[in-house]
Amino acid sequence: MKSKTKINEQAKKKLNPEVVETIFQAKKNKKWLEVADILTRPRRIKTILNLDQIDKESKEGDTIVVPGKVLGEGNVTKKIRIVALQFSEEARKKLKDKKCEVVSLKEEIAKNKEAKGINVLK
Repeated sequence: MKSKTKINEQAKKKLNPEVVETIFQAKKNKKWLEVADILTRPRRIKTILNLDQIDKESKEGDTIVVPGKVLGEGNVTKKIRIVALQFSEEARKKLKDKKCEVVSLKEEIAKNKEAKGINVLK
């Protein structure tokens, strides 16, 4: 786990203002520090998950946090809540069709400051 100082240094190198704001929001709380750590990684190590990968790792009613992008390959068979930095259009459409809740990472950090009930997938 990186220190907050290291996270600050690496966040300054990011060009996307939404990512930078999400990193600074996440590093304020110790429980969200792991997500800030993952978001400050280099682009070549970024987290990209397909729906079928998420489906394998989740249980009915879980809140899954993806500190990266969710792609639409595969299907979700359970009703879950997915929190991610970005969603492809196909993934968002498939999740809405299955009645899954789709939430942005920034919104979840603001609403769930204690990070209760989350499962971070890397």
